[in-house]
Amino acid sequence: MLFARKKKSRPLEQIKAHYEIEKELAARLFHSPKEERLRLYSSLYNELFLRVPHHPQLVRKDSPQAIRKAVAPQLGFLRRFLKDHFLFVELGPGDCSLSLEVAKSVKGVVGLEVSREIAGRPFFSPNFQLALFDGCNLPLSNRTVDIVYSNQVMEHLHPDDAVEQLQSIFAILKPGGLYVCLTPNRINGPHDISRYFDRIATGFHLHEYTNTELGNLLTRAGFSKIRFFVRVRGYYFPFPFFAIKWGERFLTLMPYVLRKFLASRFPFRNLLGIRLGAVKAT
Repeated sequence: MLFARKKKSRPLEQIKAHYEIEKELAARLFHSPKEERLRLYSSLYNELFLRVPHHPQLVRKDSPQAIRKAVAPQLGFLRRFLKDHFLFVELGPGDCSLSLEVAKSVKGVVGLEVSREIAGRPFFSPNFQLALFDGCNLPLSNRTVDIVYSNQVMEHLHPDDAVEQLQSIFAILKPGGLYVCLTPNRINGPHDISRYFDRIATGFHLHEYTNTELGNLLTRAGFSKIRFFVRVRGYYFPFPFFAIKWGERFLTLMPYVLRKFLASRFPFRNLLGIRLGAVKAT
């Protein structure tokens, strides 16, 4: 059990209960057939938030300070890509705080969410709309969107559905459009609730990626140019893929304990955070 080594944000009993419930639901989702899985993305996440009322995402909705803390670094990264005539789509917007902030800087924003429970509050913005979807197929017309953004979403997809979602993203983007993806790195994971108990993700992070692996998937989906970014002291810089790739390869050769130690320290901690922009060719 790894719990003693982790910083605890909730009572132990709540974390254990959350872990057992999420692990149970994640196993149902992971082992379900494709047709059933597209329905389960929505129903199981709704069930999670109903059965775990102390879930951090639910608690955060009632804390303006926590919302600002979560939104500010995302906006800091995204602003370089935004233009006032853009249509912006966020996958998995949760409480929609980021989408509503982005709506102040672009022509229109669409949030696509699988769970009605996490997004269950009124929104007041003339150029923002929220829609539910099945987790894979984006219900927008082809070649109509300037930017698609996902933060902590890819890892929640079944690995068999990942390319399908990326292809759907590719389809709705205009030529020259951009997919911006932030997702945790498997090498310094797990990053879901199982991080307190397991060495690999067993909760709703059905598959955590590396930069190398996700870059290959994006190429398969049709994206022509991929830029990787690292964060250093609150600033974001483009970084050569080959350096990230070799850093990941080096760490995967290390024993678990040494890998976790190195991955939590500079410069590996900065290299591992997956922040990328993938461009659809014009």
